[in-house]
Amino acid sequence: MKYSKLVTIALAAMIVTSCKVPTNVSYFQDLKNGQVNTITSQAGIKLKEGDKISIVVKSKNNDISNMLNLPVATQVVGYTGDRTNRGMSGYTIDRNGDIDFPMAGKLHIAGLSREEVAEFIKKTIEEKALANKDVVVTVEFLNLHFSVLGEVGRPGEYSFGQDRVTLPEALAQAGDLTLYGMRDSVYVLRTEDGKQTTHVVSMLDAREMLNSPAYYLQQNDVVYVVPNDYRKRQSKVNGNTFQSTSFWISISSVLISLVSLLHRL
Repeated sequence: MKYSKLVTIALAAMIVTSCKVPTNVSYFQDLKNGQVNTITSQAGIKLKEGDKISIVVKSKNNDISNMLNLPVATQVVGYTGDRTNRGMSGYTIDRNGDIDFPMAGKLHIAGLSREEVAEFIKKTIEEKALANKDVVVTVEFLNLHFSVLGEVGRPGEYSFGQDRVTLPEALAQAGDLTLYGMRDSVYVLRTEDGKQTTHVVSMLDAREMLNSPAYYLQQNDVVYVVPNDYRKRQSKVNGNTFQSTSFWISISSVLISLVSLLHRL
């Protein structure tokens, strides 16, 4: 009877421990109602070598607009005449950080934001008297993206639709973390000047996240959500989980060992 009670207590303790509610699932656990936190990093997207952008110049004078915009002519398949489809081409920043802009020549735009590029080109057009001051310049990203991998709902590559994308926004686009993702260790891999920097961010601590250099993503960033121990065990053949045979064999072995030990006492 004594042994039976001890075994029952041990088994109950194991069950209670296994049913313990995890405390590392909810995001931003340090936040309180009305709390205000300052975002230390205000960095948006700064253009660099290899980035591709579209630049559209609009003026009341159509001839000026056509002259300053870079057209692309594509032959219509199956048509032998001069008919073409016209669209706007993109500019790829070269290794020196420059683009070759119509009528203005080489312009250095690496290190500038999208808004700063638009202002710079507008100013250049006005200074060179290429158009009247009614000109409007619009700059859009073409190939800028970030990647989200690991324990998220929709891993993949995502484009920047705006100048600033935060880490929570990126995870939301990727379908949020699964229940198997580690909330306290989200990796952001960033490549700059030929070097890769790793930032580890905890989604449990809002203040830590807001102060991280990786709070605002940059082009080509890779976000990786680490799988938790439960998911790692599932990766094994017949992993050691509650649903697996090996788990219950292990439990049985522990109980048998415990009974044998108590019997010897």
